[in-house]
Amino acid sequence: MTADATPQLIVYRRPGCPYCSRMRRVLNRHGIIHTEVDIWKNPDAATVVRTLADGNETVPTVVLRDGSSERSWVNPHPKKLIATVRTDAPSLTGGPRRFLAF
Repeated sequence: MTADATPQLIVYRRPGCPYCSRMRRVLNRHGIIHTEVDIWKNPDAATVVRTLADGNETVPTVVLRDGSSERSWVNPHPKKLIATVRTDAPSLTGGPRRFLAF
């Protein structure tokens, strides 16, 4: 891993996953800057998820990279993840806040 000082939040997901949709909505609503990776389109991403989720393709799986450290969560509670990002990677909180109009 490189010693890049810019934090990165990666959300591994798949189409049709309601937990992934919820995670996306909550992160967008709070303006959390993140990258989404579809594990069905990216076999390497699926391998990462299986490594982190005890051999399963459980999504969302989230990875927070910050410099030389990396933490991961399998299907985390969105509010707890947001609290962690705000505390440990506040530079990821400045994105546009997006709301769905019904």
